[in-house]
Amino acid sequence: MKEISVKLTAEGIKFGIIVSRFNDFLTKQLMEGAKDCLIRHGADDKNITAAWVPGANETPMVADKMAQSGKYDVVIVLGAVIQGATKHAGLIITQVSKSLARTSIERNIPVINGLVCADNLEQAIERSGTKSGNKGWAAAQTAIEMANLYKEI
Repeated sequence: MKEISVKLTAEGIKFGIIVSRFNDFLTKQLMEGAKDCLIRHGADDKNITAAWVPGANETPMVADKMAQSGKYDVVIVLGAVIQGATKHAGLIITQVSKSLARTSIERNIPVINGLVCADNLEQAIERSGTKSGNKGWAAAQTAIEMANLYKEI
């Protein structure tokens, strides 16, 4: 049996990051976590491009555009969707997640879903850099591994 295992190095990888401005007090923290992870793993700042969009619902369009461009080895999507009194948040998360997965498969490039999905503000804060870690960091680490894995395969 052949087993493929890769190192967690970001050297030479080109990253496209899409960040939602909605809930930016959270998404700025996600972006900082992602950037910190990439730099600590050897990414060159000039190989990181961030695009800010109005909300999570707009992230799939830009992810597809970045994936189609051929300029990036991996695309990371960051945002925070918090459940309110209606089912709106669930609908957004479902559609965005499906769209990102479709882009990844159709464009043959890893598209990493780093959206925080929370029932309330406290949960969202916890996942954006406090006691439950930083989902931006986790998404960046996944992106590094997947970009290296795609290259190896």
